[in-house]
Amino acid sequence: MVSRRIGPRQGGKRKFLAIIDDTPECLRAAEYAAWRAKTSGGGAVFLYVVQSGEFEGQWLGVEEIMRAEAMEEASTRLDRIAEGMREKVGVEPETLVREGEVVAEIGKVIEEDSEIAILVLAAAEGKEGPGPLVMAAVGKGAGYSIPVTIIPASLGDDEIDSLT
Repeated sequence: MVSRRIGPRQGGKRKFLAIIDDTPECLRAAEYAAWRAKTSGGGAVFLYVVQSGEFEGQWLGVEEIMRAEAMEEASTRLDRIAEGMREKVGVEPETLVREGEVVAEIGKVIEEDSEIAILVLAAAEGKEGPGPLVMAAVGKGAGYSIPVTIIPASLGDDEIDSLT
């Protein structure tokens, strides 16, 4: 189901959703989203998805400890990146930590927040290609109801500045 987006003309604000993970290139997506939010009068949302499959097959107590540790690590990384964007860009990003399958959780966040207008992903460098998330988002697997912007990991601060 495609939900109706609420943008500036409908009284909302345009939000840029950046996906945060353990890769170095996610910083490029976060910075691009923060600058686009600032220059357009919109908002930035940073999402970190902890893969739920990482804990399956463990003893219940061990599974709970592993889940809590992963959620804490995700929250810490998200907070660090958000703080960096506050200092560098002057934008206060919303932060979300979810547990589940990444592509599905991104879709849920998009459907839950009708002001999210652009999904911002960072493409990895190297022979392996842009990464599984980028491949899923641009392939027929995701089917998001909003445009996707893919930021090359090699894009520097000056290039991001000139594009935003």
